[in-house]
Amino acid sequence: MSATTLKQLDPTQVELEIPISSEEFDRAQDAAFRKLVRSAKIPGFRPGKVPRKIFENTYGTSAILDEALERLVPAKYADAVKEHGLEPLARPEMDLLPQEEGQPLRVKAVVSVRPPIEPAPYDGIEIDDVAETATDEDLERALETMRKDAAVLVPVERPVQLGDVATIDYLGKIDGVPFDNGAATGQQTEIAEERFIPGFASGIVGMKAGETKDIEAKFPDPYGAPDLAGKDAVFTITVHEVKEPELPQLDDEFAKRVSQHQTLAELRAELRTRLDGVAAQKARRQISSQLLEKLVAANDFPLPKVLVDGEIDGLIDESKQYVGRSGIPWDAYLQNIDKTDETIREDFREEAERRVKTTLLVEEIAKREKIEATAEDIETELAALSNQYGQPRERILELLGRNVGALIDGIVRTKTIDRLIERAKRVPVAPSEPATKDA
Repeated sequence: MSATTLKQLDPTQVELEIPISSEEFDRAQDAAFRKLVRSAKIPGFRPGKVPRKIFENTYGTSAILDEALERLVPAKYADAVKEHGLEPLARPEMDLLPQEEGQPLRVKAVVSVRPPIEPAPYDGIEIDDVAETATDEDLERALETMRKDAAVLVPVERPVQLGDVATIDYLGKIDGVPFDNGAATGQQTEIAEERFIPGFASGIVGMKAGETKDIEAKFPDPYGAPDLAGKDAVFTITVHEVKEPELPQLDDEFAKRVSQHQTLAELRAELRTRLDGVAAQKARRQISSQLLEKLVAANDFPLPKVLVDGEIDGLIDESKQYVGRSGIPWDAYLQNIDKTDETIREDFREEAERRVKTTLLVEEIAKREKIEATAEDIETELAALSNQYGQPRERILELLGRNVGALIDGIVRTKTIDRLIERAKRVPVAPSEPATKDA
């Protein structure tokens, strides 16, 4: 019998032509009939005892042929994939070819595969030498935030200053018309510029308890509520009470009050460790993002359509979930931003292609560097997940289910990026020049 043939359609697709001999097909039909006849109900015959001819007269031959192909083709396809060393990226597109006289039955399978990738040199990629530990300023800011959180609010008989906590009523209007979520009564809030839209906090500064006045403010563009973006608003403000935060002394008593530590030195040490961990995570995200961006820019190869389409589907699903949480129907959201399902898919294409390209590159480098997820790596990750979610290891495995493969892929990806970072060339970041001010 002729062997399976392979034809390269393009760098990301191949076509397999899989022959099925008459002997194989006959055996598959016999097996199919034995299976189907067990559930056949024909008067005068017990289940499983119906002669094949009568079965075919009753149900037709197509039922047997379809069942035979369903049993035979997957196995033949799996053998062909193994024979040619393919790594399919998705289910194949299968077609039964017209049978030619004297020739075996043939099945055509179009298979999406990885393109050949020859990575550009990836050792010594230049990346910014980002600090991976917290600065003294970071520590002092964190302590100052803790002091503010522990402050006692003391009523004062003076006008509002930035940093005060005031109890206010406000009503916002645009072109004289109130807008949604633009009003509050008896709201106690810190008067800080960064907490409000431009002009709101500064407009309250100088007001006294019992005073009411109109202030002007402008919504930034873009803004969370698109219908308010860039609009000028007028807020009618009434101040009821002004309080000043009284900060505690930064000493051992403060440490005992806000933590489990007995001294300020112990609190500083614990806070430094925590901030160093945050700084290290932030630095790795920044470094890995920069490294991968340069890696992607240095390589060019065709991307499998099936992977790009799948990534676009994932991005759209994420968007639908995000929009859904705000209570807006997806169709209404598309209408608001003047998009269709087709145009938004195109909007996501560039990001999807970047993600697919990054994944294929990292996987190829991992393969070349023989980077794998060891049993110890997997156990470490499972222990971390167990600690994070407060569930035993066995429960984590149960929840992962078929996603264990994704867990392993994630470990390999992380180890590969870590190795690339280790081999990268750190370039000192030039200090930014202070802005000059006009006299």
